[in-house]
Amino acid sequence: MTELLLHREIHGSRGPYLLLVHGILSSRAQWRPNLDALCSVARPVVVELLGHGRSASPEAPDLYSPDRYVREFERIRKDLGAERWFVCGTSLGAALTLRYALEHPRRVVAHAFTNTNSALADANWVASTRAAMQQFATAVETEGRTALERMPVHPRHARRLTAELKQALVSDAQLHSPLGVARSALVTVVESSLRERIAATRVPTLMLQGTRERRFAEAAEYARTTLPNLESIGIDAGHAVNLEAPEEFNAALVDWVRRFGAPPAL
Repeated sequence: MTELLLHREIHGSRGPYLLLVHGILSSRAQWRPNLDALCSVARPVVVELLGHGRSASPEAPDLYSPDRYVREFERIRKDLGAERWFVCGTSLGAALTLRYALEHPRRVVAHAFTNTNSALADANWVASTRAAMQQFATAVETEGRTALERMPVHPRHARRLTAELKQALVSDAQLHSPLGVARSALVTVVESSLRERIAATRVPTLMLQGTRERRFAEAAEYARTTLPNLESIGIDAGHAVNLEAPEEFNAALVDWVRRFGAPPAL
């Protein structure tokens, strides 16, 4: 097996594996408020997106495609020796874990995700986002890290996080590759919508919706009426549900894992 492109870290010592995937301009620090609770029922496998944190930042755009991420997740599962595992994603990471669950339902015990506009985007969203991401990528070519720091989702602009957590995310952001983030924006984000495919989902799925994010309301309702085997829990939070309301997020996800009683991973 060739070297994995994604940096990964395994936490905990017992229970099924639980893949955790963050969104754009985040990092492994995304899960700091959740790991202790999740380790009580699972072995969290934290990965970082390409161009983010400690992962590779390849030049080839095709390596950033959502389908390539699905293959990377499968390689990680096989490398761990897990027959099946849980998966959970937030924001762009949720688009990737949802795609993985669609492609490999026999390998997923259950799937959980938080607010993700990219996963459930309609054609208008995709078109406008493609134009915005092209403009962003052009800015990165000329301004480098300064262009990253102007993005609204950069952790330096966060207002609802503890000082310690914000500092961890900002520190990790210094490791991001401007090229890798630009590729992520142009390829991963733009190609991530599964709106026309989610009706084919066969994996039990939990949506932990941050109800303060109004722009996700339509997508959340679409998921509730279209995605089979879906349970939905509303949480008083914005886009970053697991960071803004960690106690509620942790309780719901721990219960979700316990409910399915998956046998420990090999």
